[in-house]
Amino acid sequence: MIFLTLFYTFFLIGLFGFGGGYGMLSLIQHEVVVNHHWMTSAEFTNIVAISQMTPGPIGINTATYCGYTAVQNSTGSMLMGIVGSILATTALVLPSLALMLMISKMFMKYMKSDIMQNVFAGLRPAVVGLLAAATLLLMNSDNFYSPTQQPWHFYISCFIFLATFIGVKVMKINPIRMIAYAAFAGLLLLY
Repeated sequence: MIFLTLFYTFFLIGLFGFGGGYGMLSLIQHEVVVNHHWMTSAEFTNIVAISQMTPGPIGINTATYCGYTAVQNSTGSMLMGIVGSILATTALVLPSLALMLMISKMFMKYMKSDIMQNVFAGLRPAVVGLLAAATLLLMNSDNFYSPTQQPWHFYISCFIFLATFIGVKVMKINPIRMIAYAAFAGLLLLY
């Protein structure tokens, strides 16, 4: 039963997940943590972190790891978890693949029309909203320490965030190098 629900859930996310992988994160989080209770918020946060570090699109990586975790948590079987990861990934990609095949010819023909430009103008705020929702959903007590309960961890986390932001935006350090630096600093300072 979980396989059918998993396929249906990720198919809908793939169908309505505008804005790429980061836009899908809030939809995925809401479905797998809140609606279906397939995993905890902490497990989802770990999945997002791993999805960002592994090669490939974050939405597809997240669907793969969520499918595996959801099925393994339900069945306890690693083999069934692998089937769940394949199923979730396929379901997420299937709507985009089908839509792209159907509209690619029409899009190239009507790309410059006012109607298409208006559609894209309407989608931009929705994409920004989905990205903001994904950011806000990950800003919870599982991901951030409290300044009253664990002030040392809280201030170190804020320092690492600011250093990473300044390193990428101001000093133009490669984001991959900054991720490695932040991970190393977190290992040294937080544990």
